[in-house]
Amino acid sequence: MQDLKALEQVLGHTFKDPYLLQTALTHTSFANEARHGTKHNERLEFLGDSVLSIVVADYLFTHKDMPEGELTRMRASLVCENALFGFAQQIDLGSYLRLGKGEEMGGGRHRPSVVSDAFEAVIAALYLDGGIETARRFILPFVTRTLTDAAAEEDYKTRLQEIVQQNPEERLRYVVARESGPDHDKHFEVDVYLNSNAVGHGEGHSKKQAEQAAAKEALALMGY
Repeated sequence: MQDLKALEQVLGHTFKDPYLLQTALTHTSFANEARHGTKHNERLEFLGDSVLSIVVADYLFTHKDMPEGELTRMRASLVCENALFGFAQQIDLGSYLRLGKGEEMGGGRHRPSVVSDAFEAVIAALYLDGGIETARRFILPFVTRTLTDAAAEEDYKTRLQEIVQQNPEERLRYVVARESGPDHDKHFEVDVYLNSNAVGHGEGHSKKQAEQAAAKEALALMGY
């Protein structure tokens, strides 16, 4: 496990109560092996989930002029396990966790459920130690980067569709060429066809990502 001072620098917050951060990083497997009243992060995870949800909901409500249904779907995509695991990977959170021997040997530092839960627990620790604004300052950069990247990716498919629609006889379709990997780490390969001709190939961890990559390649081949 890495030094907590290094993690505080990454989090942008020096804890008045370092024990809060230590608890946020403690998996149940470690607490069960250590005994002696060692606390684990499940209660903090519960609180962090709520803090994350309100910060994300507040941001979307303030910055996105969308119907309730779209806001709900967007929030869900930003607080789901896959999203949180990606956020945690950006700060190498797994390397700071306190795990039991079995969990350590079983690859717990790279297990999405373990790492994403710890990410929520860290949010709770920040909230309890520094208040809602401290938690907000930590959460929002992940949210805004994700939304910006999603908007940029969306432009490839939209742009390709706009170009093709200039000729009413042309038709676009996206076909999944290959799907592999476990449920928590899927990998998709997609081909985009203009009528019967493949004009682009893309790969990604979701069909949407792969489609965007295929559209990007098609635009490049078409000179855009």
